[in-house]
Amino acid sequence: MKKINLAISGCMGRMGKQLIKSAKNKKIFKIVSLTENKEIRKKILGIRPQKNSANAFKKANIIIDFTTPKCTLQILKIAVQQNKRVIIGTTGFTKKEESLIKRFAKKIPILKAGNMSLGVNLLMYLTEISSKSLSKNFLSKIYEVHHKHKKDYPSGTALMLGKGIALGRNKEFYSIIGKKFVNKKSFPYGKKLNFNSIRKGKVIGKHEVSFSSGKEIITLNHESFDRALYSEGALSAAKWLFKRKSGLYSMRDLLNFS
Repeated sequence: MKKINLAISGCMGRMGKQLIKSAKNKKIFKIVSLTENKEIRKKILGIRPQKNSANAFKKANIIIDFTTPKCTLQILKIAVQQNKRVIIGTTGFTKKEESLIKRFAKKIPILKAGNMSLGVNLLMYLTEISSKSLSKNFLSKIYEVHHKHKKDYPSGTALMLGKGIALGRNKEFYSIIGKKFVNKKSFPYGKKLNFNSIRKGKVIGKHEVSFSSGKEIITLNHESFDRALYSEGALSAAKWLFKRKSGLYSMRDLLNFS
C-alpha cells in the first residue's frame, strides 16, 4: 500500500505526542508536518513545528487533529481548499460547530470521533442497543472521570454515549440532555439524561452508562489505562479514511457495526 503522509496538529499536546510515538513505528505512515498554536523552535523527528497554514499541510494526505474546536475549524477551512482528509479527535464542539463540520464533510472525507478506542465504540453500540431494548420506564445517566487537566465537560466520549442513548430512543440528542454536574459524589436520574464529570489526578478515562427502572439497574462501563489506545485507533482511522470519498464518518463506520 502507498505510504500515507501525515500532518499532526496539536503536536505538543498529550495526544499529539502519543500520535508521533505511535506513527513513527508504522511503515505505512510518514509524518511530513507538525503544527501547534505557538512557535516551537525545537525540531521533532527532524521537523520544525509550524502554525496551521496552507504551507504546513501541502505535503500531507491526511491531517490528524486533537486540538480545540476553534483550531479544528481553522484546519478544516484549509483542508477543503487543499482537498485533504481529516481525522478529528477534538471534543467540545457546539451544535453550530457540529453543523459546520457536516458542511465541510460534503467536500472532503472527515472521520470524527469523541473517542478512537475500539472498546469505547463497542460500548456506544451496546448503549444504543440497550436504550432501544429497554422500556420507557428506564431512566438513564452517564458518569465519567478524566485527569485534572481536561477542560471540557461532559467529555466527548460521554456525549458520544449520550448520542447512543438518543439513537436508541429515536430522539434528537440535544432534546434529551438534562443537567451537567461536575465533581459530584452522586447525582440523580432524571426524565432527561444527566451527566456527572469528575476531574482528578491522572485518570486517562473512565465512563459508565446506567439504566434504572427503580427496581433494577443495568450498568455498562469502560476504563482506559493507556493513551496509546487512542493514537492506535486514530491511525487505524487514517488508514481507513485514505480510501474514502467525501462524507462525515465515525469509528462505527470503520468497525462496521450494523
